[in-house]
Amino acid sequence: MRKFWVAGGLGAGLVLLLGLLLIGTYVAAAGLAGIGGRALGLAKGAVPAEYLTQVQKWGTLCPAISPALLAAQLYQESGWNPKAQSPAAAQGMAQFIPATWQTHGVDGDGDGKRDVWDPEDAIASAASYDCELAKYVKDAPGDATHNMLAAYNAGAYRVIQYGGVPPYRETQNYVKTITTLAKSFEAPAGPVAPSKQAAGAIYYAQDKLGTPYLWGGTGTAAQNGRFDCSGLTKAAYHSVGIELPRVANDQWNAGPHPKRDELLPGDLVFFAYDLKDPRSIHHVGIYVGGGYMINAPYTGAVIRFDKIDTPDYLGATRVTSDGAKALPAANAA
Repeated sequence: MRKFWVAGGLGAGLVLLLGLLLIGTYVAAAGLAGIGGRALGLAKGAVPAEYLTQVQKWGTLCPAISPALLAAQLYQESGWNPKAQSPAAAQGMAQFIPATWQTHGVDGDGDGKRDVWDPEDAIASAASYDCELAKYVKDAPGDATHNMLAAYNAGAYRVIQYGGVPPYRETQNYVKTITTLAKSFEAPAGPVAPSKQAAGAIYYAQDKLGTPYLWGGTGTAAQNGRFDCSGLTKAAYHSVGIELPRVANDQWNAGPHPKRDELLPGDLVFFAYDLKDPRSIHHVGIYVGGGYMINAPYTGAVIRFDKIDTPDYLGATRVTSDGAKALPAANAA
């Protein structure tokens, strides 16, 4: 039975450990559901290092925003691309249209110019614009951050008119998307709630042990059921009803980031060329406990167990259904 194949002579002990850990995941999910304190600050590695200082600085400009919320907006708008340009002529990292930039753009780096393509100006302007909107709707009932985001999407007048987030599906989805995505940038102040789908995702991946790796593989019949690293993780979570993006570094923001000593089976574990930049992620696996993951490592290898504690280990993501839905790739689908 291939699901009990173990690479590298790890032996039956790890298989037994995996079974116990799967049981433990269910127990933890039952006992800890809903746990998770208010998050503070930014998770390690969540924001590219070159933008970290600016996001931390401008993310505290007013009470309605936070560094994590600002990071979520910038990631959702451009994926940290300072040269992004949309078909609707939105420009730069914060995706300002020219007319809005002329009114709301600020000189974030103090060089005497307001440049929509300059990340320092764009980050500062995004925060400044958020805070202006928050002032416009400060007297509306409800959550100040939700109202600010609703004003960003539908306009301040509509928030005031409806006394809070207006009953527009697009606006309500935008508020949920950004607030959910922000959780993937936060440094949790308490335990991260376990995933109830984790055991199912591990079971799927365990059944693929011994399958040869295929670059670009997503497990189709034409590919003889073979996978690459992110193809395997995507398929594993698809099996439990969660749709992840295709690429590993896009999967990084599919939920909150537990610390190394808080990992649970089912967490996605990521590896990067630059530990200060999540855009450099090059590999992902599914944590199974005991310092091991199931992964599709590279051409010439098979899906197998490997240790996660290597020099390029970046961190982990506890996948949630809402977190996956909030990702830009999901919104574009």
